[in-house]
Amino acid sequence: MTSNQKFIGGLRVNRGMITTGAALTGIGAVLAATGATLVCVALANAGRSWIHRLETQPAELAHHALHRAKAASAAGLEAWRANGT
Repeated sequence: MTSNQKFIGGLRVNRGMITTGAALTGIGAVLAATGATLVCVALANAGRSWIHRLETQPAELAHHALHRAKAASAAGLEAWRANGT
């Protein structure tokens, strides 16, 4: 048995390979997290610049849509009442 191997529960475990594998897994996790962060930042910046280029801001569009929905609802209610149903 070499010095980097150890018997654990009847298994011969190569501690060097376990250590190397754990280190590579940790490095891969850090790289993946960094990549995901960069993607999120890039998408947030793209969305922010797209919103700034809009002629009408999203809040104003929502306000107009709500106004139209209220007007349509009132018209529907008035038509329903006029029919006497």
